[in-house]
Amino acid sequence: MKVIFIKDVKGQGKKDDIKDVKDGYAKFLISNGLAVAYTSASMKVLNNQIDQRKKDEEKLIEECNKIKNKLKGKKIEFKVKTGKEDRVFGSISTKQISEELSKMGYDIDKKKITCDSEINSLGTHEVTITLHKEVTFKLDVVLTK
Repeated sequence: MKVIFIKDVKGQGKKDDIKDVKDGYAKFLISNGLAVAYTSASMKVLNNQIDQRKKDEEKLIEECNKIKNKLKGKKIEFKVKTGKEDRVFGSISTKQISEELSKMGYDIDKKKITCDSEINSLGTHEVTITLHKEVTFKLDVVLTK
């Protein structure tokens, strides 16, 4: 019996896969909400869902690109306390960068911000922001006295 997987099933198939399985196993999958029987109607529903997900993904990428274009070329400046020889006390974290972006009106999660090295010295540092797997850009973080 052919089924369309609704959820990932380890060792059997991923979501939206169409597979031919034994009748008893198909009944088990269907009764547990892991798959639906393959029919022309269920195939149309599947195609509609896939098209909708693609459209949603394109909208998300478009929104991420808008944010990227607005932030491109901007710098985030932090005034920090320094000790002898202009050494910075502590360092700037991705959480602080995220909070500063929130003040600017951009809601970007701290998990989407990555630093190549610690931001613990005066000057300009580059951080990478990944809004989507296809939308990444670099942003300058400046530390001043």
